[in-house]
Amino acid sequence: MLVLLGTAAFISVAAGSVSVNIFAPLSDNDSMIIFDIRLPRTLLAAVSGAALAVSGYLLQTFFRNPIAGPYVMGISSGAKMTMVLAMTFVVASGGSMTSVLKIVASFAGALLSTFLILILSFRVKSMSVLLVAGIMVGYICTAVTEFIVTFADDTSIISLHGWAQGGFSSAAFPGTYTAVILVLIGIAGVFLMSKPIGAYMQGEKYAESLGVNVRGLQLLMIIFSSFLSAVVTAYAGPVSFVGIAVPFLVKKLIKQSRPIILIPALILAGAAFTLFCDIVARLLFSPIELSLSTVTAFFGAPVVLFIMAGRKRGQRDE
Repeated sequence: MLVLLGTAAFISVAAGSVSVNIFAPLSDNDSMIIFDIRLPRTLLAAVSGAALAVSGYLLQTFFRNPIAGPYVMGISSGAKMTMVLAMTFVVASGGSMTSVLKIVASFAGALLSTFLILILSFRVKSMSVLLVAGIMVGYICTAVTEFIVTFADDTSIISLHGWAQGGFSSAAFPGTYTAVILVLIGIAGVFLMSKPIGAYMQGEKYAESLGVNVRGLQLLMIIFSSFLSAVVTAYAGPVSFVGIAVPFLVKKLIKQSRPIILIPALILAGAAFTLFCDIVARLLFSPIELSLSTVTAFFGAPVVLFIMAGRKRGQRDE
């Protein structure tokens, strides 16, 4: 996974619509392309992939369902809804979206969607039905978003269009530094929960017998999952299927369920997967750039279909 990530990072920095020989002395223009455009984009793509993979893993563990993810569960849609609302208001007022405002707006929407699902979980015991409820919450958030965009002014619509497609074309320092720091904080928090999560995976009764505060752990899992997803949505827009496909592929690859081993593997694999998807998005039809979610869906959706087809018939919800 380290080799894959290193290869993806090298290609991301070296390749582009403008040819740059990184092994030769760089001109001022080449240095600007490498350090001001490609490097922040590569860094943001890597940390976004890592964040989405870990976020998806937390949701799959919480819901005990392999197709639970921030995009499917409506968390990304909630973050997108509040981001669009904030961007529309700020741009219409003549202001600009700061990093802090982006994070706060996205996190608020992600938490709103998550807690709506949690409220439903008190009444709905079937995890499959709860998953469908999460998808419906996502549709509601998307409908509200479209309503806001319909009545937004032209300036706001222009600002929203590129961001809503999902991608890293707007990555730049120092905003990328902020995203990296926030993702590292979130992942560090998840890593510190490795042992309680491992116990929780064996069953709630088993975790309680080891002294784990199950309700507190569930709340932390939801908060960290929402936070990581919100950071990515704030800086890159909604990105689909990474949070589902990567955890499934990593579990199949390393055949290991211990969180203390699985989480680092998810970080590396999520970063590599998203970097490769970003490379395809910007190089396949260069200089035309595809939406990142188009590429991640192309590679990630078949994985979801494989998961659903592979589940045993008549399998009951836990």
